[in-house]
Amino acid sequence: MTIPYPNTQPVPPIAAVTPPSGAPRPRVTFLGTGYLGATYAICYAELGYEVLGFDVDADKIAMLAAGEVPIHEPGLDELLKRNLAAGRLRFSTDMAEVAEFGDVHFICVGTPQRADALGADLSYVEAAVTSLAQQLTRPALIVGKSTVPVGTAEWVEQLVSKHTPADLGIEVAWSPEFLQEGFAVDDVLRPNRIVVGVKSEWANGMLYAAHKGVFDLAATEDREVPMVVTDFATAELVKVAANAFLATKISFINAMAEVCEAAGGDVTHLARAVGFDPRIGNRFLQAGLGFGGACLPKDIRAFQARAQELGAGEALRFLHEVDLINLRRRTRVVQLAADLLDRRTGPAGPDLSGIRIGVLGATFKPNTDDVRDAPALAVASLLHKAGADVHVYDPEGMERARAVAPELTYEPGINEAVAGADLICVLTEWADFRNADPVALGALVAGRRVVDGRNCLDSTLWTQAGWDYRGMGRP
Repeated sequence: MTIPYPNTQPVPPIAAVTPPSGAPRPRVTFLGTGYLGATYAICYAELGYEVLGFDVDADKIAMLAAGEVPIHEPGLDELLKRNLAAGRLRFSTDMAEVAEFGDVHFICVGTPQRADALGADLSYVEAAVTSLAQQLTRPALIVGKSTVPVGTAEWVEQLVSKHTPADLGIEVAWSPEFLQEGFAVDDVLRPNRIVVGVKSEWANGMLYAAHKGVFDLAATEDREVPMVVTDFATAELVKVAANAFLATKISFINAMAEVCEAAGGDVTHLARAVGFDPRIGNRFLQAGLGFGGACLPKDIRAFQARAQELGAGEALRFLHEVDLINLRRRTRVVQLAADLLDRRTGPAGPDLSGIRIGVLGATFKPNTDDVRDAPALAVASLLHKAGADVHVYDPEGMERARAVAPELTYEPGINEAVAGADLICVLTEWADFRNADPVALGALVAGRRVVDGRNCLDSTLWTQAGWDYRGMGRP
């Protein structure tokens, strides 16, 4: 059923529930204070809830408790400090404290790709649920937020029943997250939908109460937040289905970029024309390096693996090609670099020895410090492997990039990264790079050659400034 909001009463009505703690609103905990859990914990305190964040990483908890956000997410630092000061937000490494405090426990731990297969590693989910269940002494709702293979919620129910008395009143629900890095604060406070998978009216009522702050804010801003109440399997599938669709759309336009490169077309004009079709739209239709980050790549691989286990692998065979198209765009940048530098390509790829390359961008997208499966950092490493002397600058991702790819040289600014370069590659579309002055940069480089890996530069301006410009899927 779909429950539109705002209304004086949601339709169909959801019975009011009293939180087991006796508090006026459910006390909420977030197990795992990485990108997902920290953002939700801070934002839910901002919505007026009493919140306790938990993690086994004592250093991370100490940082958060001191008012320091361990990730870069616009607006989060201010909200953290404000809600710590207000007393609505605390952090702990003590699971017994979490169990005693919370009415609704959100599981926000990582589900990375397994080291030995495409599927998701659920060991962190198992550890969090088991540890929590063993400490619970009163009724509570355990809610999964992590992105998981379909069937995980039923498995979590089995874990809970194994570690808690049947009459204790512990229930399980699933409510996937839809955060976009760089926009996560708004995605929590002003979501475009809320999806919950429940088995009882009590669980439904508890989840409605746990989201009432979101609905109240929407009402004051004259917005609507649809709430979709469904079964476990559908709730689990929503996130991976959405990510699979977005990944497919990105790889589609990148496949068109390959065709444009062969035919002499311009994929930016093609995408603009196609995007005017309201059935298609222009979002996620920008050709370039492709997608990366902690979600899309591993989620589409885990989705394929789970479909195979369920006997529905043929239905998702196309996602394998989506993945391949995405990875091909990274090697395409290396080929464009070789072409611009008049370097021949042999069986092992181009030889870029003796070449200095300035790389602008290391994170997988702007407005984040996340370099997990970042196309920009992958390309920088490929250029280095081809023999180039690679100098990298990113406004926020330098520390994390250095830990992942220490073989690269990191510079403190744009000017230092491009100084003396034979070629520069713009690989993350930060505003600083989009708005850079091509004339000023041209005075710093050894050769005015640029690969625009995100099609984010004004090609006319750069060409007029004397640069030899190459974009992705552009003539």
